[in-house]
Amino acid sequence: MENYEGFSFVEPILQLIQKMKDSGDSQNFRIGTSMHTLVISRSVKHGLRNDQKEIRIERINDLQDGFEYEVVMRQGGERYREYRVTDLSDERVMKLIKTLKGTLID
Repeated sequence: MENYEGFSFVEPILQLIQKMKDSGDSQNFRIGTSMHTLVISRSVKHGLRNDQKEIRIERINDLQDGFEYEVVMRQGGERYREYRVTDLSDERVMKLIKTLKGTLID
């Protein structure tokens, strides 16, 4: 990241993961990537079935002073919540993570 400016959008994502790790929440989730998308789920195994919920975080716009991310909670093709945020510590994002934490590990 430090050697390539094009990946600076990853820094806020890493900060979110570190925040989850510091709070102990990372133990409750499977965190992975799909290309440039962060995927947070409660899946025990790699890969998600259509009946498993997930949160996807993806950069959608470069802004003058940062980035805009799309944050989507979905299950299969159905989207439950979706937000566009410039701060991944946004209350709505934290609420989605808390909601996902309340689902069964599968």
